[in-house]
Amino acid sequence: MPNRYVFNENDQPVYVEMTNTFRSPDISAPPEMNASENAALFSSNASASATVILSLSSAIISVRINNPALSGRTVFISHISGSIGGSLLLSAMSGTFTIVRGGTLTTPGTLTPVNNNLASTAASSMTVQSSTAAISGGTTLYTYQLTPGVFTQVFTGSIVVPPGSAISANVTSSSSSVGLTITSALGLMWWER
Repeated sequence: MPNRYVFNENDQPVYVEMTNTFRSPDISAPPEMNASENAALFSSNASASATVILSLSSAIISVRINNPALSGRTVFISHISGSIGGSLLLSAMSGTFTIVRGGTLTTPGTLTPVNNNLASTAASSMTVQSSTAAISGGTTLYTYQLTPGVFTQVFTGSIVVPPGSAISANVTSSSSSVGLTITSALGLMWWER
């Protein structure tokens, strides 16, 4: 077969023929699909609100995922989403979103991760906490400015949290408009393997 090209045709140099005929047509999906099917995709979320009374006020929400040293599992961050909003005059509001390696939360509360495979009762091996205070310590990985509305940062597993490590995320909304009620919300989705 001297005229048969294994990978590319001469007239379509970027085209690649599928050689795996197990599934036809070819099906590709993000890793979260497989993690969810295997009951290993989890999510957790929290929010905080504040009312501006006399001057600049902030609504802060922080979430920390701790992977215990002996968990035997690695966390892969799928995406982090959230929002900042208020009751009125949203143009008078601003915010920040920060991701921190490690970090400590002040007076944290416990969050129970939800398995995104609704047919599964498998529980997460991670310890997840939230706080209405900023993260202290740790190393900042990312910081973004926010405007009122919803945001999503997709990582598709590119942030890896091995056993004995932690990742924290924080959303802060701020305003000086007296009488405005401001809200910060934050949600994390990850899979464990």
